[in-house]
Formats: sequence, structure tokens, C-alpha cells
Amino acid sequence: MSKRPALALLAFSSLITSLDFTIIYVALPDIARDVGFSAHSTQWVVSAYAIFFGGLLLLGGRSADLLGRRRMFVLGMALFGAASLLGGFATSTTALIAARAIQGIGAAVLFPATLSLVNTMFEEGRQRIRALAVWAGAGAGGVSLGALLGGVLTSAFGWQAVFLVNVPLVIAGTVAAFLVLRADGPRDRGRFDVPGAITGTAGTTLLVFTVAQGPETGWTSAPVLIGGVSAVVLLAAFLVVEARSAGPLMPLRLARKLGPVLAVIFVFGGTMQNVVYFLTLFVQNVWRYSALVTGLVFLSLSVVIATANFVAERLMVRIGIRTTLISGLLLGAVGSALLAAGMVADGSYWTILAGILVYGAGMGTVFPTVFAAAGTGVAEQEQGSAGGLANTALQVGTGVGLAVLVGIANAGSAGLDGEALRIATADGLRTTVVVSAALTLLGLLAAVALPGRAKADDTTVAEPVAAA
Repeated sequence: MSKRPALALLAFSSLITSLDFTIIYVALPDIARDVGFSAHSTQWVVSAYAIFFGGLLLLGGRSADLLGRRRMFVLGMALFGAASLLGGFATSTTALIAARAIQGIGAAVLFPATLSLVNTMFEEGRQRIRALAVWAGAGAGGVSLGALLGGVLTSAFGWQAVFLVNVPLVIAGTVAAFLVLRADGPRDRGRFDVPGAITGTAGTTLLVFTVAQGPETGWTSAPVLIGGVSAVVLLAAFLVVEARSAGPLMPLRLARKLGPVLAVIFVFGGTMQNVVYFLTLFVQNVWRYSALVTGLVFLSLSVVIATANFVAERLMVRIGIRTTLISGLLLGAVGSALLAAGMVADGSYWTILAGILVYGAGMGTVFPTVFAAAGTGVAEQEQGSAGGLANTALQVGTGVGLAVLVGIANAGSAGLDGEALRIATADGLRTTVVVSAALTLLGLLAAVALPGRAKADDTTVAEPVAAA
């Protein structure tokens, strides 16, 4: 049986979860205006998704290993679709944030099942790298394609459409799962680490909450202090639970093995992954681009990312995973710096085009490479856990990084309005992207600590996957 239809479906699911992280970026001003979010609290429409996505990924990965990957794939699709329906009809801030949180839970079930299916369906080496290039290409492309699609849908149908568009997509994906994915056989139903899931998720949530609220309410305010202390206690308890558990969500042995990769992914999530958010705010709030034009700005970014994904596949084979990853991080840092240079109040698309091209090349290179690194040398029965660890690092890094960078972006705009506010917004967003570029370089310190990996075997020729 050809593996191409299955790979196409797995790439499609990666596209959905990644796309939904950014599809609402362009719609955020309309959402804030209609639903009633403040300038600072708007980030929770994004962070609620990232927090629950990141907090439950370990449980989702373990569930895929124990209960079956196709079962978890279908369950994740169903949760994602139901939450999207709720978000499309939300009329209050509470309902909308709840919908985004449930979307994050669905994605936490779906994403590690998808990644472990890719890693177990294709043999390690060139065959898996090719499959990961297709899967990661869809995921990385979804980050920028989401902004494009969000602009088109918001302009044509209103912000509700960015939620409701998911409903037919998940129905199609669920039906296809029963047609092209192999049924789960008998499973070794080990014990779930429920205490680990509770302490890990609660600790992560409170950590991001603390970092997000600090700039707004003050770092010495009671909610921030209580949240910070509670986060440290819960995360410490999580490590103790994992060390003693017979079936841990995060096997410490596996976490130590993947430590350098997880550090790179965390930095990537907190920096490069968040640049699209601030670039979207800039072109709308400073240059006053419409939702549709804003979406079209990201078309070139989507094309560059897709191209770089397939170049990364060949680089991993020829020069190795570590060197490819270092190259991608350097491109991301330089591209972000070029973007910042072009983000001026009297600029235009042409002043940021060079940054878009270089930054996109970095995004498209790093995304498939980190997941190839995370799955290399991991036993089949632990692929779900490895995928959960990798994606937890990505989502937690994204949530924490977004909270920190939002505080920097909003630092000088309090009490301003009119043209003064527009200039201050431009300065704050530009500074934020400069900081992101500098912090991206921290990933190099972890990347050079990766073991030198042998190149993929060129003789292991994969089944053609171009159609996917």
C-alpha cells in the first residue's frame, strides 16, 4: 500500500495545527474591537492556545504510544473541530479564550500522534528525512499561510470565519484517517502519569501567566508573585513525580538525551516563531494595511518557507543535521534583524522584503531540522513521548517568548494616542524584533552541543512523496 496518501494526511494535520496558531493574527484587531479585549489582554487569544497545547503535549504523546496513534489522531481532530465551532460563535472574552484553550488541547492530542506516525511509518535515514520535510513543510508553511488565509477570510466574512473554516477541514481529516491510516493493533496499555500531567500542565500555565502579567501589573504584585512561586513549586513537583513514576510522561533519560535539541526548539519558539505575530501587528497598526493586504504580505513568506523546507531536506543529507540547524538559526537571526531595519513608520512592503526572504529561509530550514533531530535514535515505542517533548518545548517557548516580547513592545505606548501612538508602536515593535534576533543566537549555543550526526544514507531511497 502506498504511503503517499497517509503522508499527505499527516502533512494536512500539521498544516491545520500550525495554521491555527497564526490564522487569527490578522483578525486580532477585529476580535479585540468586537469582543472587548484590551491591547495587552489580546495576547491571551494566542497564549491560551499555546499554553494548553504545550502543557498537555506530554500526555498526548504518551497517549499515542499507549492507546494507539490513529485513535489519538481522530480524537484530536474531533476536539479541534468542536472548539473551532465554539470560537466561531463566541461573543465574550471568556468564551473565546475557552475555545482557544480547547483548540490547544485538541492540538496537543493530534500533533504528537501525527509526528510519531511519520517517524514510525518511515525508516530512519533519508526516507524519514524526506517524509519529515513534507510534514514539516506543511507545518512551517502553515505559520505564514495562516496570516494570508486569516486576512482573506476576515476581509470577506469577518473574524468568525477564521474559526469556522476549521470545521470542514477536520471533518475531511477525520474521514480520511479511517481510509488511509493503518488501524491500531493491540496496545500495551501501561499506566498514565496523571499526577505528572496535572503538575506539569498547571506549572507551565502559571509560569506563562506570571511572565505575561508581570509587565502589566508589576513584578512585585500579589498575583505575579503568587503565580511565580506556585509555578516553581509545581514544576519541581513534576520533576519529582517523573523521577519516581513507572510510566512517566517525560522519561528523564529521554529528556536528558534530547536536552540540546529541546533547548534549540525552546529558543526557536520564543523568538523566530513569534516574529510573525509582531510583523502582523506592525503592518496593520503602523502602516494601516487592511486585513486582506496584510494577508497578501505573507504570501511571499509562505513561498520562501516552503522552498527552504525542501532545501533543508537535501542539506541534512549532505552536511548533517547539526550544521543545517546552525545555518537555519543564523539565517533566522539575520533575517529578523533585516525585518527590524525595514519596520519604520514611513516604510512599506519593499523595506521589509529582504528581511522576509532571509527570515523565511531560516524558518523553513530550522522547522524540519529540529524535528528530524528529535526523532533520530529514539525507539519506536517512545516516538510519541519524544514528539511530545519536542512540541512541548516549542509551545512553551512560544508562550513564554510571546509574553516577554509583548511586554517590550508595549513598554512605551501607555497613555498615547493618534500619531504619537503610531510612532511609539512602530518603535516598540521594531525593538521587539531586534531583541528576538539577538535571542535567536542563544539557540546556537545549544545547537553546537548536538552530537555530530552521520548523514542520512543516500542509498535508502524513499518512495516518491512529491504528490503529498
